[in-house]
Amino acid sequence: MTGFHLNDHAPQFYCDKAVRFDIDFNLKAGIRRQLQDLGSFVTIPNLITITRLFLVPVVVWLIGAGQMGLAFWVFVIAGISDAVDGFIAKRFGQVSELGAYLDPLADKALLVSIYIALGFRGDIPPWLVITVVSRDVLIIGAVMLSWMMDRPVAMQPLNVSKANTTAQIVLASVVLGAQAFAVNNGNVIKVLVIVVAITTVWSAVAYLIEWTRHMAEPPIEPGDAGQASGGSADQ
Repeated sequence: MTGFHLNDHAPQFYCDKAVRFDIDFNLKAGIRRQLQDLGSFVTIPNLITITRLFLVPVVVWLIGAGQMGLAFWVFVIAGISDAVDGFIAKRFGQVSELGAYLDPLADKALLVSIYIALGFRGDIPPWLVITVVSRDVLIIGAVMLSWMMDRPVAMQPLNVSKANTTAQIVLASVVLGAQAFAVNNGNVIKVLVIVVAITTVWSAVAYLIEWTRHMAEPPIEPGDAGQASGGSADQ
């Protein structure tokens, strides 16, 4: 009777064991996926970019406190970190979607914050600060509006935008350096102010034209997209 009793419950025993094995396997697979997702987030370039974000309040505080020498070197370190994280991401295949958003966000937060701080000190004209900030607000607002209207737009950096960013960085560096090392380069700063103003307005208009062209295009329906792709394949 005892042997019959064990044999009678053997299928249930192996079934429970198989279920537990399946649960354990799925759990381990889920944990493995979570670790992979975490690994795509915690990369060296992303950590460097996040560190650069934390430098923003530091450099603003230093400017406000009149520690222009330290502010200059923190800005230099932030600029070097921007080049380093980009090199590592491309060289070692650590490019991530998060990094694609974080990197320009950190750069823009640093530049805008420095311009506002320098504007409060009177080191650069207030109208230029308003122009730089308004341009970024305009672009961010246009992108948000396109998402709200279910017409997301991919804002690719234009050549004039790259020139504008370079000009902004050079101006910030020259102003910080002049204040830190008591260098009289007023004429250079005046020229750079004009260059930054022109490229800022130019890039804002260029982005607005691209955004308007995108929003004016008729939305592509899923069916139309499939027919378009099918037609292309036939040709």
